[in-house]
Parts: sequence; C-alpha cells; structure tokens
Amino acid sequence: MKKVFHLNSCDTCRKILAKFSLKDWELREIKKDPITEEELEAMYKHTGSYEALFSKKSTQLKLREIDVKTLTEEDYKELLLDHYTFLKRPVFLTDTHVFVGNDKKNISELESFFGKN
Repeated sequence: MKKVFHLNSCDTCRKILAKFSLKDWELREIKKDPITEEELEAMYKHTGSYEALFSKKSTQLKLREIDVKTLTEEDYKELLLDHYTFLKRPVFLTDTHVFVGNDKKNISELESFFGKN
C-alpha cells in the first residue's frame, strides 16, 4: 500500500507532492474522498496516537468551539473521521511507514525514505 492523503486546495500539500515521484502511489484528495476508519487505523498503527494525526490548526476547532486540551484519544478519532480538515496533512502511508504533516523533520524523513526506495 502506498497512499498520499492531501487537499488539492492546499498550497503546502501541492508543493510537497511536487517534490516526489508518486507514479506508484494512490493520491487521495480527502475533501472529495474522506479517509475511512480502516485507513485511520492503519495510520494509528504507525503513530500510536490519534492526536499525532490531528491538525490543531483546523478552522473547525474555532467554529465548533472545541478546546483541544479537553480532548481524549477517542475524541480525536471521532473528529478525524468526522471532518477532513482535522487530518494533519499531507499524510504519506505505506505498509511500514507513515509521514504526517509538513514540519521540517517530517519532510526530511520523507526525503530520506524516497531516496532509499
């Protein structure tokens, strides 16, 4: 399995995706085709945390008046399945690895992964 979960409307996602050869990857635009519970579980298997997959910059937090300090792992899971903007992106998912988000450390690890494969 090689999947990339992203938003077409996100400049950062487009910039990151353009860095890599993704011909063997399934590209999933999460607004049009939201993640499934099975896919979320596959991501969780690698991170061990729903919070690690959760975007605390989502505009939905303010709209829904959610205080992230009060959220449990189960709350994170439910929110991730409820609305696409809660997923930190992009997410590169394979059978053995997951790369979540756009921070420098993650992108560096992703570049190393693509360099080896």
